[in-house]
Amino acid sequence: MGRLDFSTTESARLLLLAVFGVLALSVVLAEQEGENLSGLSNNPDKAIFAVRENGTTCLMVEFAVRFLVPYDVLALNGIDLITEQAAFTLPRGAEIEGTCGSTESEIQISWKNNAYTLRIYFSKLREKDIEVWKISKVQFVYDSSETSHFINAYNPGKHTASTHHLSALVTPAGQSYVCAAQQTLTLISSDHQKGITVSMYDVQIQPFDIASDFMFSEAYKCITDQRERLEETLPLILSFILALIIVITVVVYHFHLKLTAVQPVLPRDRSMYKNM
Repeated sequence: MGRLDFSTTESARLLLLAVFGVLALSVVLAEQEGENLSGLSNNPDKAIFAVRENGTTCLMVEFAVRFLVPYDVLALNGIDLITEQAAFTLPRGAEIEGTCGSTESEIQISWKNNAYTLRIYFSKLREKDIEVWKISKVQFVYDSSETSHFINAYNPGKHTASTHHLSALVTPAGQSYVCAAQQTLTLISSDHQKGITVSMYDVQIQPFDIASDFMFSEAYKCITDQRERLEETLPLILSFILALIIVITVVVYHFHLKLTAVQPVLPRDRSMYKNM
């Protein structure tokens, strides 16, 4: 009887191992890969990156990014430290990795042999009974010993800068976020809490619910672009309204003149026609 119990327990254990093996295999089979599509853009500053799962696009990012990174250098007296600024852009030839999920997605962009890595985290949730997605975190890892941007850096090494409690680019689910205007984020670095500025412009991003391969869904324009477009069209609208008012005024005045013009008085007695 004890032998039977042992075999039953062992069988159950083997069954569980088989189930976990199948689940692990399904995760591996859901292969996710990054693709650099920057060559499709005519803008030399703009990069296009995509993450694909099982041959289907699940995340796309198209933007230009500028970084402004403060770092310390030794002053000429060899004692004091002064702060310099490293300014550079995201290169089009960067390497891409990423993961896609139903409510959490991430893209990782690296260049210069991993001296620089930009990670953008996305989440999908419900806000005020509306399903939206947003950028929930941005992290930037940089190596100040990389001398093409950091010249004579004091105590060089790798540092990590991150946002805190971020909720950016909030967009209705199933749509892509579009914004030509500059979007600026401030990240706090592990290098003495220095503030790193990450500026994105000419942006189109969609981390969830991409319906067609390599194709963004319906665009959701940022408020800044909507305001700028209104500022551009408002003078035209006002000019049209003014011209319409002038035309209406001229027409009304014309009819007024016709209605109020002095008409010749004709005699009522027909016998008077003979004397005319």
